[in-house]
Amino acid sequence: MPVTITSAETDQTTRAFADQLEPYSAAHPASQIDIYRQNEYSVRVRVVDAGFRGKTRSERHKLIWPILYELPEETLSELTMLVLITPEERTSSMASREFDDPIPSRL
Repeated sequence: MPVTITSAETDQTTRAFADQLEPYSAAHPASQIDIYRQNEYSVRVRVVDAGFRGKTRSERHKLIWPILYELPEETLSELTMLVLITPEERTSSMASREFDDPIPSRL
């Protein structure tokens, strides 16, 4: 499944995150990656992947952070939320719900 930018507008930073995560998406075709800009200072990323089953949070982060660390520091500094969950955790995760029904930023 491709990487999806759910923001009203795609900008250079959200596009950079999408481009960086595209190889992960291609290698994990059942995964779903959502990116959205919460406000002018904040980008949020959610990776839903059945491959996370049985893995701790730390193990999940070890799969994704090496990919993200290749981004320029200025781009990476806008990442304020990274949610790494299995499909089953999607409805029970409060952080995941933010992607399905985002609360508008006051900024």
